Amino acid sequence: MELLYTNASVSISELKKNPSAVIEEAGGFPVAVLNHNKPAAYLVPAAAFEAMMERIEDIELATLVKEREHEPTVKVSMDEL
Repeated sequence: MELLYTNASVSISELKKNPSAVIEEAGGFPVAVLNHNKPAAYLVPAAAFEAMMERIEDIELATLVKEREHEPTVKVSMDEL
């Protein structure tokens, strides 16, 4: 059996029957969608997905800042902006 990254799972057949019920029963948490008892996908609530995307963006920005950390800087005054 493969590792699931969530406490809830549903078969593709069950999901097809009533996707709204699956989402509601999940209570805002991700659901593993199984195909032949193996994870085929994860159904993630919109709010959780948006939070993940924001976190990824933060990580990408932090990486960019670290990459530019040793680049030369230029001093400017507020009047010059």
